[in-house]
Amino acid sequence: MSISEAQVQAALKEIVDANTGKDLVSGRAAKNIKITGADLSLDIELGYPAKTQIDAMRERVIARLKQLPGVGNISANVNWKIVPHSVQRGVKLIPGIKNIIAVASGKGGVGKSTTAVNLALALVAEGASVGLLDADIYGPSQPQMLGVSGQPESVDGKSLEPLKAHGLQAMSIGFLIDAEQPMVWRGPMVTQALQQLLNDTRWNDVDYLVIDLPPGTGDIQLTLAQQVPVTGAVIVTTPQDIALLDARKGFKMFEKVGVPILGVVENMSIHVCSKCGHEEHVFGTGGAERMAKDYGVEMLGALPLDMAIREQGDAGVPTVVAAPDSRAAEIYRSIARRVAIKIAERARDMTAKFPKIVVENT
Repeated sequence: MSISEAQVQAALKEIVDANTGKDLVSGRAAKNIKITGADLSLDIELGYPAKTQIDAMRERVIARLKQLPGVGNISANVNWKIVPHSVQRGVKLIPGIKNIIAVASGKGGVGKSTTAVNLALALVAEGASVGLLDADIYGPSQPQMLGVSGQPESVDGKSLEPLKAHGLQAMSIGFLIDAEQPMVWRGPMVTQALQQLLNDTRWNDVDYLVIDLPPGTGDIQLTLAQQVPVTGAVIVTTPQDIALLDARKGFKMFEKVGVPILGVVENMSIHVCSKCGHEEHVFGTGGAERMAKDYGVEMLGALPLDMAIREQGDAGVPTVVAAPDSRAAEIYRSIARRVAIKIAERARDMTAKFPKIVVENT
């Protein structure tokens, strides 16, 4: 008696992806099921990068399918596929970039740039091709955080090659000016600089471009929301009431311009004394969680007030790279997977599928 595809489907329905909360059948991850006599082969295709997850997933799939009566050899290939997803109406995708993630905060000093770089590096750690654009024209910090210096090359005299750091493609105004040179520019010049950095950089087949926005809701945020194809935004805040007040303004801005909020990250959530281990909520507690609930979005994760995170960023080797086995790095990777899953659940961009209509005189 040979096994049937119905039996295989029923077994796969019992395997729930802990990252998405969906079983492999309803999540449409199980593909190409082939039965040859007693032997079985199939693909499990995830919609998010999952380099650290695929071995455990493969073992679970094989272990469950081995329980089927009469089954022979099992071949289970687990991989992922990242596709472009829909953006604001009337805004076209940028060549070489599938999805854009804006990392924003209502005010400065909440750890937005630290979150952006570690989010980008966590996506790299999960196997994605990732770019990082430092959109803070007045105060670029990513060159320091990535430990990168030197000017980008231009092969054709028109576009810039992104610099490479820790597996990332990176671009920042900080690569083009002296570190101590102030940018005394008015709003229109700043937004033009952002558009040039974004559009004139030769991004090489990027699954996710993480944009580290300046704090606030000014010219750059408005330009980004109206003219840049943003897949979704991540709001960074601390539990402090004043930070949450400004973060809510960021929520409202993205709501008005039709950019979906992927979730909230709470920085400096708790301080653990390095000497005695005493835990203290220096900036308050539960604020980001309440805000996420109010707006119906996900609380992506909470990070501790940890001196190591600051030291590693200042040294140009962010936490995900400097201490990949640390608790903080695991939180960043968890946040990255949740962000990627939230994007995967959004509608796909189908503009490339539409036929081009050409009207000719006859």
